Amino acid sequence: MPLVVNLQRKIKLDTSVVKKFVSTLPTKIDEADGRDFAIAFVSDRRMKELNGFFRGKDSTTDVLSFPHEPDEFDNENTNLGDIVISVEQAERQAKENKLTLENEIKQLILHGLLHLCGFDHETDDGEMNKRELALRKKLGI
Repeated sequence: MPLVVNLQRKIKLDTSVVKKFVSTLPTKIDEADGRDFAIAFVSDRRMKELNGFFRGKDSTTDVLSFPHEPDEFDNENTNLGDIVISVEQAERQAKENKLTLENEIKQLILHGLLHLCGFDHETDDGEMNKRELALRKKLGI
């Protein structure tokens, strides 16, 4: 079962809806089947810190993915990694895209999970985008 943690307090967020959604993802995405991952919701301030530390960018972003790197002691390798989402940025994007905050967050979770599964829209030939759009349709988001 994926872990969902709300570490921000600025925007009210119903994590029970998120937990229900993420519990279905491993059955919809073959690469995630039988695997664990965690999602943390943070503030813009914290996301800016993470984006600066890990990507060298002095700005907030909507979602960051941190793939688990197995080591010699990780025999089963069931952990995909962690997804971090700025709820403030998600709220701004939801307004811009005329989406509910709930659907924007679902799209960001899906995007982050595809990164954890090894997809990379910055280096592929559109495979991640194509897969993401197909999954959005399948998931109703």
